[in-house]
Amino acid sequence: MRDYRLPTSPGFWRSPLRSPWFTSVLGIVLLGGITVLFTTGLVSYAAYNPGLSPVNDMTPDKGLLGFYLFAWPTDPPWLYRLTQGVHVTLGIALIPVLLAKLWSVLPRLFTLPPVRSLAHALERISLLLLVGGALFEFTTGVLNVQLDYLFPGSFYPLHFYGAWVFFAAFVTHAVLRVPAALRNLRHLRDEESELVSPNPAPPTVSRRGALAFVGGGSLLLLVTTAGRNFDGPLRATALLAPHGGPEPGSGPGGFQINKTAASRGISMTETTDEAWRLVIEGRGRTVRLSRAELLQLPLYSAALPIACVEGWSTSDQWWRGVRLRDLAALVGFESGAAPDVLVESLQRHGAFRRAALRDNQVRDPRSLLALFVNGEPLTADHGYPARIIVPAAPGVLNTKWVARMTFGEL
Repeated sequence: MRDYRLPTSPGFWRSPLRSPWFTSVLGIVLLGGITVLFTTGLVSYAAYNPGLSPVNDMTPDKGLLGFYLFAWPTDPPWLYRLTQGVHVTLGIALIPVLLAKLWSVLPRLFTLPPVRSLAHALERISLLLLVGGALFEFTTGVLNVQLDYLFPGSFYPLHFYGAWVFFAAFVTHAVLRVPAALRNLRHLRDEESELVSPNPAPPTVSRRGALAFVGGGSLLLLVTTAGRNFDGPLRATALLAPHGGPEPGSGPGGFQINKTAASRGISMTETTDEAWRLVIEGRGRTVRLSRAELLQLPLYSAALPIACVEGWSTSDQWWRGVRLRDLAALVGFESGAAPDVLVESLQRHGAFRRAALRDNQVRDPRSLLALFVNGEPLTADHGYPARIIVPAAPGVLNTKWVARMTFGEL
């Protein structure tokens, strides 16, 4: 007779909530949710155009894992705002479902014998990788979103490679378990399983009540997170997000930012009209322009949002400045044949102080070297004297405090 005091004994796990049906419901929700998470994560990674230039590539050793990469479009202009917003918000909302699912299958991690067949061995391996990968991906993602990333190494490669390991285990586990899960849901009954306790404790809540509790937790996280993708009163509902709550200040520049000028070592003395010059290079030519000289060029306006990898975004802001394709023309490129560009910032430390943009981004008439926002000159924290703004591009590619632009194939 097994000792019920040991976790390897089915009698050790006494909750009457655990059952194949309960686990199957959670699994089906995660099957859809994690598929969306993985897809939006890969698509959003493509938005960085990592195949364009080494300065954009945070995972240089990705090899075949970059097989799907494509030139990121500029339409619709809210594309990255949508994909990354869905990725982060859905990921946070699924946390209660994930934790409930892990709790529901905990007895399986202790079943004996550990391997009964080849199929069982594959299921066990996939389960261990699935649990470890899920905890790693969700933990690193939440820490990055909360601006408290503590893991050694860069978030980008760890999260990228971790996602592939996790999803491979997820697909393997789904192939092995989905048929049984669908049978459980279809017949509303439990198959014989080590999840069903032979010595259950008295129930304190029904399984449907437990599912309602998990769903309520997900809804609460959704409500207290999703608002940071909007301006106005809705942002105040994002209580759990660093970029939630009221807007940072008022006036034309009173919208969210990640990097302040002070945090990036931008000195006010180097951004004065007397000191700052924009250096433009290409085809062996070099042009230097002051801000006053830029203001003499044709200026255009574009209504575009800013969206960040942490999942927050702003609604459209009104930007005004010089088209990137017109700057390319100053060094000999025709407007319709503007090439890629490498943009360098006055920022001297931190990621993405240099960023590359594709030719389709440079040629888009809404892509600007912005000098104004919402009718006023840029503030220091929004990139004064000049910053890049490109439709559908991640926020880090909209370089602030621009100092140099080099046009040509990268």
